[in-house]
Amino acid sequence: MASQTQPTQQSQQQSNTQTTILDSANFPDYEQDTVLFGQFLQEHQINVIDNTNNNEDDDDGGEYIPTADNSNIRRIPCYQALLQRVRDRNYVDPSNPCDFILEIPLSELVEWDAVRGEELANRCEKNTLRYHQLFCKVIDESLEALPMSNNDNGTVRRDTFDILYEQRLTQQQARQAARQAAAGEGEGILNDEANANNNNAGGASEEFPPLLMRRYELRILPVGRAGTLAPFERQQRSPQYNAKVTSGVSLRYVRSRSMGHLVTIQGMIVRCSDVKPSCIVATYSCDRCGCEVYQTLQGQREFLPPRTCPSDECRDHNNSDSLVLQTRGSKFEKYQELKLQELPSQVPMGHVPRSMTIVVRGELTRLVTPGDLVSVDGIFLPQRLAESGYRAMQAGLISTTYLAAHNILVHKKSLDESLVNSLTDAESQELNLAIETVSQGNDPVGTLSAAIAPEIFGHDDIKRSLLLQLVGGCTRKLPDGMRIRGDINLCFMGDPGMAKSQLLKHVATLAPRGVYTTGKGSSGVGLTAAVTKDPLTGELALEGGALVLADRGICAIDEFDKMDEGDRTAIHEVMEQQTVSIAKAGIVATLNARASVLAAANPLYGRYHKRKSLSENINLPNSLLSRFDLMFLLLDTPDVDHDIALARHVTLVHQNEGLKKPKDKGNKDDDSEDDDDDGTVVVTPRILREYITRARRHTPICTEQVAPYIVEAYVSLRMESNNNKKRIQSDQTAMTPRQLLSILRLSQALARLRFSDYVERADVDEAIRMTHCSKASLEQSENNNDGSNNNKKRKHQDVSSKLFSMLRDYHHQTGDKIGITVATAMAIRKGYTEDQLQTCLEEYEQLSILQLTPTHIYFV
Repeated sequence: MASQTQPTQQSQQQSNTQTTILDSANFPDYEQDTVLFGQFLQEHQINVIDNTNNNEDDDDGGEYIPTADNSNIRRIPCYQALLQRVRDRNYVDPSNPCDFILEIPLSELVEWDAVRGEELANRCEKNTLRYHQLFCKVIDESLEALPMSNNDNGTVRRDTFDILYEQRLTQQQARQAARQAAAGEGEGILNDEANANNNNAGGASEEFPPLLMRRYELRILPVGRAGTLAPFERQQRSPQYNAKVTSGVSLRYVRSRSMGHLVTIQGMIVRCSDVKPSCIVATYSCDRCGCEVYQTLQGQREFLPPRTCPSDECRDHNNSDSLVLQTRGSKFEKYQELKLQELPSQVPMGHVPRSMTIVVRGELTRLVTPGDLVSVDGIFLPQRLAESGYRAMQAGLISTTYLAAHNILVHKKSLDESLVNSLTDAESQELNLAIETVSQGNDPVGTLSAAIAPEIFGHDDIKRSLLLQLVGGCTRKLPDGMRIRGDINLCFMGDPGMAKSQLLKHVATLAPRGVYTTGKGSSGVGLTAAVTKDPLTGELALEGGALVLADRGICAIDEFDKMDEGDRTAIHEVMEQQTVSIAKAGIVATLNARASVLAAANPLYGRYHKRKSLSENINLPNSLLSRFDLMFLLLDTPDVDHDIALARHVTLVHQNEGLKKPKDKGNKDDDSEDDDDDGTVVVTPRILREYITRARRHTPICTEQVAPYIVEAYVSLRMESNNNKKRIQSDQTAMTPRQLLSILRLSQALARLRFSDYVERADVDEAIRMTHCSKASLEQSENNNDGSNNNKKRKHQDVSSKLFSMLRDYHHQTGDKIGITVATAMAIRKGYTEDQLQTCLEEYEQLSILQLTPTHIYFV
């Protein structure tokens, strides 16, 4: 029996030993990781693009790498120059010194060592907060080992903390010497243990915290995220590296297993708090003994100041309430809270969008505004609802979560920022060539407008107006402070099934700051601004609505007619002054709402009632309709040719899953932007955004030759509006002085699309044609209401007959020949194109009614 039990005990001991070894292998060795990260700081090198023309090594100590294209690629140490700069206090702007920023992309750890670096990156990604403290400790030791170089004047750069640090070290050494002289050796050990226990219990210590002298911010970036600051702004990266970059996941995919991990979340910023100072190290001085006490508060929202001094003198005399907070000796950092909400495309059907608090510190503050689409890299951490008091007792074990941000990437900033900086040289050249090809084409406006919702059939003039809305006019700021808006507002009205909502959603997606909402699901407060209670401070604060979130963008409002009258009046100020004035709960403020309004409305009776007038079908006030630059009425009228073309277009879209033509095997990939058939450019959304961005850089003005032409055109349109009695009865189609500003804005947008700084007569003619087209769609509905024979004949007239009637009436008034330029200007003002006029003249010339010359038109 003894022989049987002995092997059993040995096997149990071996299994226990193996279990212990396996358990110890699962835990990270922080000392080994500290040494490993120190080696990474000393040894890691990167390839940078050198813009200088000399082939000699500079202060970075890098060596040039020979390449096939003779580009200046140099391999330099990654962190040595930056650490020396931190050590020397060599700020970029000495007048405004701020903390240095050190980025640690985990991808660089993998590039440094494929085995050890990847393991360290994986451990850091799963326990980021602990490794952030470990990395800071290694960097502090590296900085202490570096020598401090002299200034230009031969002196060493010193600031307030350096002087205070030297004084504090002198005082601590004096107190320690006095303590050792007064107490015995054994008593000194006991006193040191008592002081350590007292310091740990109270949270305050006499030891100088390294955080107080730390002049840098450490940011850890996830695998696949490249650094953007020195020295990574000039780093040469491979295409495979850029392919690993992720935009982030939705909030609902971040679960409890991600607690403490480095995660990337994508969403939209809906609220930003004020930037306030947050104390990370509190310094106290004792009034009795002069001792200085430090309390580290990093990552805490509430703290309890110590009451007793931990020195021997105060502890022996039982002195209390002798510590005074020294503000100048403490360290503060900028603190801001953001509220991140899920994107509408990330929310499943029937669910409510989730939100999360984002905590940003230091130089990450003030980088985003409400309405920005961002990807945030940070640490997913828990947070108690309250640290102490009744709220903590009521909350119990329940905690909330937040994200400690380490990096913020703004995706859709505005149309004023170019994409060239984020592309490679080859992609930039390809994009420049495509934009140049489009701008030098026959009809760049038509080519670009065809790229807006190409799956929707027809609506050519409407797509042109949407393109002009994306480009916009020029906002004028007069010397007396008056501001004239340059944004263009559009309104679509008509029968259901005319793709109004699809156009709105496409434009809201295409615009960098596009917000889509519906009239029935929005209130006046939700559109403008609401007074909310700040959860951080408990103060009342303003939270912007849809129009404020769409600042410098487009706010698309669907079902505009179903809004309440009180809520609809809140949009009046936004559409003209582009501001939101609030006077609620003692808060009087004016918020910027520089957004273009794109509205879609249905008639009062669901479908357009042809036996009723326009004002009876459209249940919108005239004060609101006059603020729209263009209004289009879309009617669903049966037409054989149009219905056949529409049906063929829809079936083509469903067959090919879009309008992309099937490519042969010899062609390039599907993302190729050149069409080999006719040499034209297929305008992708990226080309369209970049074209609009470059067009918005121009600020065209009206010249002395064009200004009288605009005045004459406006006066003639005004007289036509007054002479038409039916138009007087319908105020919706009346020509108002606001239409003059609309023509100017449309003309400026057309000049921008030509990359010109001056408005020409062709731009004014096209703007008048767009205005006349919008008016004609409204007038046509009124003409269809009358049942007389004349109106029936007018309804069945084609475009050529209408143009010939216009030329014949002008010939009867003048009794002379008609110039080609005059006829073209008249046709464009009436809403027709030059091609339609040319077709009309050719048809009637074949009938021997007209005789054409290169310059004039004669009636036979």
